[in-house]
Amino acid sequence: MFNAMYRINVHIFYLYQRFRLSGREISRIGTLVQGGMEVKVKPFAVGVDIGGTKVAIGIIDAKGCVAASTIIPTNVSILATEMVAQIAEHILRLLDKKGITMEQVAGIGIGAPGPLDAKQGKLICPVNLPSWDDFCVVEELKRKNSVPVLLQNDANCAALAENWAGNAQGCEHFIYLTISTGIGAGVVIDKKLVSGYRGNAGEVGHIVIDPAQGRCACGQKGCFEWVASGTAIARRASEVMGTKLTTKEVFALYRKNEPRIVPLIEETFTYIGMGCVALINLFDLERIVIGGGVAEVRSSICSGSKVCEKPYAKPGGTQYSDRSSAVEKRCGNDRRSRFDTCKL
Repeated sequence: MFNAMYRINVHIFYLYQRFRLSGREISRIGTLVQGGMEVKVKPFAVGVDIGGTKVAIGIIDAKGCVAASTIIPTNVSILATEMVAQIAEHILRLLDKKGITMEQVAGIGIGAPGPLDAKQGKLICPVNLPSWDDFCVVEELKRKNSVPVLLQNDANCAALAENWAGNAQGCEHFIYLTISTGIGAGVVIDKKLVSGYRGNAGEVGHIVIDPAQGRCACGQKGCFEWVASGTAIARRASEVMGTKLTTKEVFALYRKNEPRIVPLIEETFTYIGMGCVALINLFDLERIVIGGGVAEVRSSICSGSKVCEKPYAKPGGTQYSDRSSAVEKRCGNDRRSRFDTCKL
């Protein structure tokens, strides 16, 4: 399952990167000298992960450790402005709980699903957040806080963080693939994040995998996330079983070898493998790091991906890695389970 603490963690790296401070400089809380000038480094920052079903909020220190975190449900039935008001309120509650003032906060980093415009700080038309179309989330959150607010695609944030402190350390060519409510990717080539014109490179959830599976919410047929995301697994399994199921319930049935569910999940693993093969052939990757809610069955996903890769990926040999090992090393198993939030 996916770990909330580590996911919140990823957005802070993007925030600090935008302030042009190195990891060494970040770790020196207080005053540092940069270019002959004294620069005050504030010891905390806030990470906000906006998803289709939940919003994870965390206070992170300069070493990347989570001081406090919380999860609130994403209410898509209310206006985006109302949802942001709730986020702002929970940020203040967390700070107050830890005795941290806003003056100690360097800024707020927001990770959100695309498509978005990172430069303008707005979401364009996120498939799983229909009420957030053309919404300037940065401007709205700035109205409620006195610190800098930055926006980036959530998978891009995660890719940078994996390279910084996770399972892609030392990698120059890799992709972070998130499989959760939807599917997205952060692409790093030659040590550089591939962000695209407006920050939307890596929207791999909408590459076509199987047109026969029907029309995606985006309007195209057979998109990757339409056939292999957590949402897709719940939808397809509910149709097969004749009753509404959550992704968590589907995987419980899979582990019990339910005969109607096993072939569906195995097919899903194949779809994920097909997607990985397409990415390997396109980018010649040394590693794919798999995260997100569906990564709770990461060993099966990685095995399925390798099976697809052998005959089809050119030249092959890409490594697969899940996020949990890095999470456990940084947080410990007890804290990992306590902050486990992927209950789709």
